[in-house]
Amino acid sequence: MPRRKAGTLLPLELRVLEIAKKAELDRKPMYGFALASALSGDGGKSLTGHGTLYKALARMADAGLLETEWEDPEIAETERRPRRRHYRISSKGVAALHASHPAPATAPRPITTLRPVQP
Repeated sequence: MPRRKAGTLLPLELRVLEIAKKAELDRKPMYGFALASALSGDGGKSLTGHGTLYKALARMADAGLLETEWEDPEIAETERRPRRRHYRISSKGVAALHASHPAPATAPRPITTLRPVQP
């Protein structure tokens, strides 16, 4: 299988960055299961394969596109569940997201002088 060019992102990675940016704007923590649910678009009924997702998240963290940290163990203990690893988009991730979605072309400048039509 051919390797992808350095700096190019897979569709899954682009979508993760988009979701991460929205989560940051909404001030909501992003963790694996919530991310998989957001990716599926159907409330988690058809989740992305966890192996695929977590490998992508690890790759993106290694590349500096995402920042990660474990949540406070007391929160998980209080809610009687395993700890979650939280993911945040980094400044490098924001730049990669903007680079993958170029700004729309600007409208052509209006003609300010009229030229006569040649017969």
